[in-house]
Amino acid sequence: MTPRMNRYLVALVAAPLLATTAHTAPLTDWPKIQGAVAPDAQLEARVRAIVAGMTLEQKVGQMTQAEIKQATPEDVRKYYLGSVLNGGGSWPKGNKYATPADWLALADAYYDASMGTDMHTKVPVIWGIDAMHGNSNVMGATLFPHNIGLGAARDPQRIKAMAQAVGKAVRATGINWVFAPTLAVVRDDRWGRTYESFSEDPRIVQQYAGVYVAGLQGDFRDDANVVATAKHYIGDGGTDQGKDRGVNRATREQMINIHGAGYYPALRAGAQTVMASYNSWRDDATGKDYGKMHGNGELLTAVLKGKMGFDGFVVTDWNGIAEVPGCGNDSCPQAINAGIDMVMVPDDWKKFIANTVAQVQDGRIPLARIDDAVTRILRVKLRANLKRPSTSVHAGKPDALQARELARKLVQESLVLLKNDGGTLPLARDRNILVVGKSADSMANQTGGWTLTWQGTDNKNSDFPNGDTILAGLRAAAGDRIVYSADAQGVNVADFDAVIAVIGEGPYAEGDGDIGPAANLRHSARYPEDLAVLKAVAGQGRPVVTVFVAGRPLYANDLLNLSDSFVAAWLPGSEGRGVADVLLRGANGKVNAPITGKLSFSWPKSVCQTPLNVGDQAYAPLFAYGYGLDYGTRRRVGRLAEDRSTAGCGKTNVFPVFNQSDRATFPLYIQSGGERLALGADLNATYTLPTLAVATAQVNTQQDAKKVTWTGPGFIEAKAAGPVPLPAWVTQEGALTFDMVVSAAPQGAVQVSLGGVAVDMADEFVRVAGKGRRTVKIALPCFKGADLSKVDSPFRVTAQAGLVVAFTNIQVVGGAAADPDARRCAN
Repeated sequence: MTPRMNRYLVALVAAPLLATTAHTAPLTDWPKIQGAVAPDAQLEARVRAIVAGMTLEQKVGQMTQAEIKQATPEDVRKYYLGSVLNGGGSWPKGNKYATPADWLALADAYYDASMGTDMHTKVPVIWGIDAMHGNSNVMGATLFPHNIGLGAARDPQRIKAMAQAVGKAVRATGINWVFAPTLAVVRDDRWGRTYESFSEDPRIVQQYAGVYVAGLQGDFRDDANVVATAKHYIGDGGTDQGKDRGVNRATREQMINIHGAGYYPALRAGAQTVMASYNSWRDDATGKDYGKMHGNGELLTAVLKGKMGFDGFVVTDWNGIAEVPGCGNDSCPQAINAGIDMVMVPDDWKKFIANTVAQVQDGRIPLARIDDAVTRILRVKLRANLKRPSTSVHAGKPDALQARELARKLVQESLVLLKNDGGTLPLARDRNILVVGKSADSMANQTGGWTLTWQGTDNKNSDFPNGDTILAGLRAAAGDRIVYSADAQGVNVADFDAVIAVIGEGPYAEGDGDIGPAANLRHSARYPEDLAVLKAVAGQGRPVVTVFVAGRPLYANDLLNLSDSFVAAWLPGSEGRGVADVLLRGANGKVNAPITGKLSFSWPKSVCQTPLNVGDQAYAPLFAYGYGLDYGTRRRVGRLAEDRSTAGCGKTNVFPVFNQSDRATFPLYIQSGGERLALGADLNATYTLPTLAVATAQVNTQQDAKKVTWTGPGFIEAKAAGPVPLPAWVTQEGALTFDMVVSAAPQGAVQVSLGGVAVDMADEFVRVAGKGRRTVKIALPCFKGADLSKVDSPFRVTAQAGLVVAFTNIQVVGGAAADPDARRCAN
């Protein structure tokens, strides 16, 4: 063990945690785990007999998981599909408002199809779902706080109860496999999935992992039990600069003791599936490059299945095999040989089956590896006691989706009081209170990503019939003494006794939520409207209580300075009344619900104080891990230094225009026939103008692109609210770059513009048509005359006739003009 690692772990052991935690010495190797689900000789014999009677096509079918949008019950029967899933924003018949009965009917149809194959022994299909904080794809289900809030709650027993409630809600819709818990230990809060983690401290993740799995799976005899998934194996929370699907540079000791910490109790509790992670691992201490996890035989087979003794099956993430060099969405013998057992191949599953069968036949994949994978899948299916979905006592019942009191209690426990100068909180409910801020009356903001849709976008309050906004919770407690103004305009603060400002981040999920290296942690730089609303109410003789709804700690000194009290509410879910319970005193004037939450993530004191984790050398946050005031504590935060810097925290030569982590910088628009439309955040939406149609597509990753179909003149552009300068570091040998897939070649002129200057590009679009993904690089000098100090539209594509192309990853990249494949003015 390195001296640095030893110092880190000594410091971590000294940090506060749950009172019940026993300190243990750091591990020096991957431990052997004895799972709660004991081997069964009779079950194993049955599995062997089933596998022996299967054809190769049937075996590969069992290893295939298709998306419900792309696979019918008849497909399950015909191709022997072992599993289906619904991604975020995927519902029966595409109906966001599908009832539990609708979900159940489709689940029964899939099950019946799987039991109607010509296999010698019928094998039931298993349906998997991202039930991330409740059965969160289903309208009307209770939504619990996201994991970051649960980490602040420090309550393992209620976590287990929550998992049990989630299992029940999922079984109500006929589904029996949940892609949870997430066991990431996040080390850089710029990662857009930070809120999916319980803590930066591996010991909290360790405390929760086992009880979460036990709550979901039980003993597989109860009608509320579902198969659990320990994910994402391994190191997803530790990527360099918090980049989604990036490189984890941990040492072996850190990977074992930090990123592996949650897997040991999860496997000990009997987790039957493990999901591989998108990230890579490079041990910088030794120089060893393990590569992408989906192709990492050492970690998947030698460590997980060998040393740790995991006997369930490993499933990929969404098109995860394509992350492995040399692979695509529909083909990856490397991943299967490395130890992947079931492949999540949402769209291209037919090609995957054909390719994999051929790869076994030509020897690239040993038949023994296929047999092992299928053995593991069948073992889990038999252990899980899969039956026709409608036989569950909870099947189709809307009441089974509800656990509102439990969720409300967890909301109360998750709130962390960062500041209470003057003892403003709790507020008397008989006072006149002005409520401001965009997030006070927004179910979308308080529920966050993985809610009805993948990114949590395009959700309305009416989409949550069994939930309350924070504003609704306050009104339920204080009635007409609550007055709401989202932007605080047109109201006189002096007419009120106090102000509650509910502000924070908008919803996001993986990719979209990343704070890229060109940006920093300052919340007000990304959401200036929050600073504006606080300025509108602060300093007017009335106390201001700020409720900060966000998926991670952020630099918020300017907001803290404008607030008398400041509460980190994280992403509380559907039960806004839980927030009101804590903010307002009871009718008797006494504390109604105490505030007990403690930070499970350190809070930064500067805009680039990241990574920031308890146990670090020179650890000096604004609010330390474990911090959290209560109503009996008097501690004055006072005025804090403010930094308005917009400089990025990372090393980059990239200025983002449109990609998953910076979509708000330059919103996309389409225009044709004198009509103009903004392309909003709804990834399921399609947009149509007289000669243009736009839909979400995939070029590199899930739903990362906009596919544009031209039938006549029109354009798509990225345009800011006003001109912005291109940074000097991208103008040096810079180029406008973007990834595209041209499905249909242009039937007329095509121009790409930056700053109002166009370059003819029809020849390039013709050249790459039908050839898959291509990266286009156009040197900035090609846009002769463009004022790079005032650019409001850094990207526009105009076509005059037929053309079909998908665009993503649009950016200006310093140095890219010197690349051999860059298009220069002379070209």
